[in-house]
Amino acid sequence: MSDLSKPSDAAADSTGSWPVIKKTAGRLLDWFVIQPVIVKLTVLVLAVLIPATAIYSFTLIQKQAAMAEQVKTMTVAGQAGEGVWELNDKLPVVFGSGSLPSFLESKPVERITVVYEPLLWNASERIILIESQGRQYAYYPSDMETRIFTDKAVTAPWGAKLAFIPRSELKPGGVALFERLDQRFAGARPQAGKDSWKAGVSGVLSATLMLGVLAFLYLQLKGQFKSLKFIEPAQVHGSIDDLVGMDDIKAEVAQIKDQYERGAAYAEYGISKPFNVMFSGPAGTGKTKLASYLAKELRLPILFHSAANLETGFVAGGSNTLSRIMAMAKRRKHCIVFLDEAQDLFMKRGGRRKFDDDTANTLLSVLDGVRSKNDAEIIWIVASNFNSETMEMDEAMLRRFQMKVDFRMPNREERLAIIGHYLSQRAGKVLPDLDLRHLVDVTEGRSPADLETIVNQAGIAAVQAGEMIDAATLMQAAERVLVGNVNTNTTQERARDRRIIAVHEWGHFLVDLEHERQLPNSNWEQILADMKTIKISLKANPRTNALGFVFHKQGSNLLKTKSDIEHDVRVLLGGMANEELFFGEEGTTNGAHNDITRVTQLLHHAVGEMGMYRKTRLNFGSLAKDSRRSGEVDEETRSIMEAQSERLYGETKAVLARLKPLTEHLVGKLLEAGEMSLSEALYQIRSFEAKVV
Repeated sequence: MSDLSKPSDAAADSTGSWPVIKKTAGRLLDWFVIQPVIVKLTVLVLAVLIPATAIYSFTLIQKQAAMAEQVKTMTVAGQAGEGVWELNDKLPVVFGSGSLPSFLESKPVERITVVYEPLLWNASERIILIESQGRQYAYYPSDMETRIFTDKAVTAPWGAKLAFIPRSELKPGGVALFERLDQRFAGARPQAGKDSWKAGVSGVLSATLMLGVLAFLYLQLKGQFKSLKFIEPAQVHGSIDDLVGMDDIKAEVAQIKDQYERGAAYAEYGISKPFNVMFSGPAGTGKTKLASYLAKELRLPILFHSAANLETGFVAGGSNTLSRIMAMAKRRKHCIVFLDEAQDLFMKRGGRRKFDDDTANTLLSVLDGVRSKNDAEIIWIVASNFNSETMEMDEAMLRRFQMKVDFRMPNREERLAIIGHYLSQRAGKVLPDLDLRHLVDVTEGRSPADLETIVNQAGIAAVQAGEMIDAATLMQAAERVLVGNVNTNTTQERARDRRIIAVHEWGHFLVDLEHERQLPNSNWEQILADMKTIKISLKANPRTNALGFVFHKQGSNLLKTKSDIEHDVRVLLGGMANEELFFGEEGTTNGAHNDITRVTQLLHHAVGEMGMYRKTRLNFGSLAKDSRRSGEVDEETRSIMEAQSERLYGETKAVLARLKPLTEHLVGKLLEAGEMSLSEALYQIRSFEAKVV
C-alpha cells in the first residue's frame, strides 16, 4: 500500500517495549479468533502444559538441590572425622534392621562408611555401612532418613566417624559386594533418585513444547496471517487533502464520516443500517488511498484484503477467509474492512463454479442489514472496477450497499492540478513556469496513478541526466509510460519498411491537418494547439509490435457528430490511401490492419447502432446482442457500411493525391531525423509551401 507509513514512521510509532508487546498480543488474539475449535483447544492445552511441566521440573530440581546440600553437609562432617577413604572388606556385611536413626541411637558405632554414586545433575545414590560389634550393617536410607541422618551428624558422637567413598574408587572386591547390595535394595531406592530422571524429562518436555509453539506461531503469523492484518490509523501516511481534483468524491466520503460520527442523529430519521459502502470505478483512481484516509479521519484500524485472493479454487475457501475476517473485525468492534478488486463477487450468482457462489453468498450474509449492534459498527468498503454499462450486477448484492461512490477519470483541470501537486513535491528540482498544456492533453483518459507514474519517470530521467525536470522531460516520460519502450535498431537497416511506415504515418497526419486548416479562424498557432498528433516516429514499439507510431492526444469530445465520425474514418484510412498512392494497390501492406479494424467498428456503430445513413433511426446492434448470430451483420447494414467506406476512402485518397509532393518532402525529412514533433512537422510544411509559392 502506497498510503502506509514509511519505515521510519513505523519505527517511531513502535518505540518502547509496551507498544511492541501490545501489538504482538493483538496479532496473537487476531490469529486465535480465526482458528478452528480444534486448534483453539490444542493451543489452550499447550498453554496449560508448558507452565505445568516447567513448574514440576523446577520443583523436582529444587528437591534434588536440597538433597545434594544434605550430602555436602555429610561430606563436610565426614571430613572432620578420621577421613578414612577405604572400605573395610574384612568384616562381614549384613542388612540392617529397623530404621537407620534407631540403629545409630541403640547400637555402638565404630565407623560409618557412606558409599555414593552421582546421578543426574545434583542428585546422588548412596548406601551406608555401619561398623558395629564386628559387623557392617548395610542401609539404603530413604529421603526422610537421609535428612535426619544429616541433621544429627553435626552434633552426634558418631558424626566424627563418618567416611565418604565414591563408588568409582572401590576395589574389585568392593564393587562385587555393592552389586549384590544393589540387587537387594533395588526396590527401596529413595524418591530423590527416582525423581531425578523425571525432572530431566519434564524440563526437556517443557522446553520442547515452548519452542514448538513459538515456531508454530511464527510460521502462522508470517504466512497465512500475513494477508489478514489490521493497520492502525497512525500507520497511514498522508491525508485526504493529498487527493487533488476529487472534490465531488471527497464530499461523498465526508458524508460517510458525518454519518458514522453522528449515528444517533441519523437514527432519529430512521437511518440505522450497517455501513456498507461500494467504491466503483477504473483502476488507479484512488479507491484504496481514499479508504485508508477515511480510516485515518475516523481513527479506526483498517484491514486491506484483495477479493481476488478469496477465489482459492476450493469449495468454502473464500467463505472461510471471509469468516475469519469477520471474526477479527468483531474482536475490534470498531474498524474498517476494505475488499479490493471485488468485481467478480458482484456478478450474478448461478451458472458459475460452486465455490464462487459460496464466496458471494457468505459476503451477502456478512453485509446483511440484520446485524447485532456490535456488527453494525464495522464499516465494510467493497471496491471494484465494476461498470454498470457493461456488467450486470447481482441485485441482492446491490441492495446491501446504502452508499455508492463512483470514481472517475480526472478532467482537464483536475489533471493539471494533479500533475502540479506531484511536481510541487519536487519543487527544488523542477523548472519554474512549465507549459503543461501538451502533457495535460496527451493524458486524456488517464488515471491519477498514471499521472504520478509519469512524474516519477520524469524524475528518474532527470536524475540520470543530471538536469532539472522540464516540459520536454515530462513529455518524454509520458511517451515512455503511455507508448512504451521504443528502439531504432529494429527498423534502422530496413530502408523499404522505413519508407512505407513514413508514407503511412504522414497519410494519417496530413488528412487530419487538412481538416484543421479548413476550420473557421484557422491559423498555425491554433493548429499547433488543436492538432492531436504530438510526434511521428519511425522507432519500433514492442508493446504494440509496430515498426513506427504516432504519439497523439486523446479525443476530449464525448459526443461525436456524424461529421466527427467521418473525419475519424478518413484519418484512419489515410495510411492505406497514401500507401496506394505511392506504391500502387499491390504495394499496400498489412500495417493498416488495426486502422481497418477501427474503421469497421466506427462504421458499424454509425450504421448499425445509430441508424445513420438510414431512413429510420434504429439500433439493430442491440438486437444482435440477443441473437444467436451476434457476430453476423445483416445484408443492408453491410452494404451501407461498404458504400460509406468506399466513399470516404475515395475522398481521402483525393486529398492525399493533391498533397503528394508535400508528402515526398516530409518522408525524406522523417527518414533523416527518425522522428519529428508536431512543431517540427508544421515548420517543414510551412517552409515547403513557402518555396512552392
